[in-house]
Order: sequence, then C-alpha cells, then structure tokens
Amino acid sequence: MVDAKLVANLRKITGAGMLDCKNALVETNGDIEKAVDYLREKGIAKASKKASRIAAEGLANIYIDGNTAIILEINSETDFVSKNEEFTGMIDLIGKSVLKSSVSTIEDALNLETGAGTINDLIIAKTSKIGEKLSFRRFEIVTKNDSDYFGSYLHLGGKIASLVVLEGGNDEVAKDVAMQAAAMKPDYISKEDVPAEVVLKEKKILTEEILNEGKPAEMAEKIVIGKMNKFYKEVCLIHQAFIKENDIDVETLLKNNNGKVIKMIRYEVGEGMEKRSDNFADEVMNQIK
Repeated sequence: MVDAKLVANLRKITGAGMLDCKNALVETNGDIEKAVDYLREKGIAKASKKASRIAAEGLANIYIDGNTAIILEINSETDFVSKNEEFTGMIDLIGKSVLKSSVSTIEDALNLETGAGTINDLIIAKTSKIGEKLSFRRFEIVTKNDSDYFGSYLHLGGKIASLVVLEGGNDEVAKDVAMQAAAMKPDYISKEDVPAEVVLKEKKILTEEILNEGKPAEMAEKIVIGKMNKFYKEVCLIHQAFIKENDIDVETLLKNNNGKVIKMIRYEVGEGMEKRSDNFADEVMNQIK
C-alpha cells in the first residue's frame, strides 16, 4: 500500500498525475527520489509540466483500409513541430493503430497498444523528446458498403482534412466532394440536415434586419425566403456552387454521376480552441537569456 502523503508529495515535485505517481512509488518501493527519476526516465514528469500549456496547432489526417477509414486530429503547441518527422511518424502510428481497432472514445484509444507501448505512452514519450505539449484531440472511424466510395482530401498540408462517403458515384466524384467540403467549410450536407432551432434563429435575425431597414412585414417575409436560400447555399454542402465548375451546384454534380453524400466529416486543426498568443521565437530567446 502506497502512502497517500508520498503520492501527493511526488505529484507536487514532478507535476505528474496521481496514478502515474502511485505507479512510480510502487515500482520503486516507496523511494521518492527513485520515483522522481523513474518518472523522468519515462518522460512523464516532463510531459506533465506541459499539460496546462496550449496546444492548438498540429495536423489532421485520414487513413483508409478497405471499407474502413479514420479521420483524426493531433495537436502540438507550434506549427513548427507539425513538420517534425517525429510528430508525423507518431500520427501515422496512432492513426493506423486506431483504424485496426473498434474503439470509439479518446480514453479507449489512449489505452491501445501500438507495439511501442500504449498510445498514451507514445504521446508522453514524444512530448518529452520533442519538448512541446502534444495531445490526441479527436477522431472518428467511418465504415462503408462495398458499393460506396470514400472521398478524402487534405488541405494546407493537413491543417484541414475532410472525409466523405458517397452512395453511388465514383472515386473521382468522391474526391471532388471531399475537396469541396475542405475548401468551402459547409456545416451540413443538405438543408434537411439543418436543425430547426438554427433555421428559426436565422429567420428571426433576417426578419429583424429587414424590418429595421423600414421594409413592411409582408415584404419582409418574401425577402427572408430568398435570403434563407442564400444561407443554405453557404452552409450546406450539396447546395454550394461546385468549386471546379461554378455554373452547377454539388447536388447537380452528384445527380449527374448517380451519387449521394451519406456522410461528411471536416476537421480544421485548432477550431474552437484557444490559440497561443505569444511569439515562439521570443519564447526561445527568453529561455536562453
């Protein structure tokens, strides 16, 4: 049995998690100095000290094997690290390991064995070696039928990744639709997929805007219909103008090729996350003063 005070003390010294501290003390028979060394050797102490830092850069990627695909995002603190072979190699190992599994949560994914320890062990080791906080933010595993097509597209070297599944169609159309999703940032596949509350909110905003311009209520209703059609063309994939042929929309492209989008996922690295506001070059200079 490990003394709770020893665990708390080790945690204070190293910044490592409670469970990691407990395991270290078990491995070292309660010797706190050896436990500190143990955590340092494992890279856990160094990694834990970076846990509160912001990691909103990094890469998204897609891996496909037969009828199964995975899209994932792994973050680093700086864009510089996202070009590091250690980092990109780690993403490949994580992506291929998770693709072969049946996990559905980050927690379960972190416990997967990679041949080099668990994914969590791998991230800790790379955090220690690279010197930045690294984190496995999200992933989704997608499956398709034999008659369906995956379309995948990486934009800006992996800063944006999009994955679509087409029922019917062909490989080329699937890739074009994935490119469309990456470039035009649709929130939904079609207007039928837009939640009712989103539609009502948009209509309310547009109506108030038109009435504030002095237009009569009966006219405002007709104007709102037109503006809502424009709204759908902005936020819905199949209603957008096709980026490679602007005189048709994506829906027409699909109809012409007997295709239908049944799944769309788009990851943009760091979206919705707080970004680093400091200058990395200044940080490096401050460290060597």
